[in-house]
Amino acid sequence: MPDGQPPVYDPNTRRAPLTPVTPHAGTYGGTAGVGAGGPGFKYDRATLEQLAKDWNSLADEFRDDLAKANVIAGTRGPGREYASDGNAEMIRASGSALVTTLFERQRFCREVANKFNAALGKYATTEDAHSTEIKQTGGSL
Repeated sequence: MPDGQPPVYDPNTRRAPLTPVTPHAGTYGGTAGVGAGGPGFKYDRATLEQLAKDWNSLADEFRDDLAKANVIAGTRGPGREYASDGNAEMIRASGSALVTTLFERQRFCREVANKFNAALGKYATTEDAHSTEIKQTGGSL
């Protein structure tokens, strides 16, 4: 930054340098969540597709890290003495905790991606219904 200040955190970015992950994050408020009577998020089709892709990509990263964590969870001591076995046991316990955590994070990311895909399906269904309705009244898209 020209004034020597670090860049401001932008929620539309995930990695350094701050590069956009999703073109825009949608809007909050208004008529989203129709029927709920309250505020909610609104996304267009492109944003829903990108968000699903981003969450699946993040889940893939966790999946790749799981392979490395499994190596840690299977650590053996370098020798047959008590110290080596005890050290390896602690490393395995840590690796096991890491495997559990990464698995849960991968699962969570897939669930979020599935929610965006479900919303995308609802979006497409609504769009098709409105298109049919417009065509029946003699209009065109």
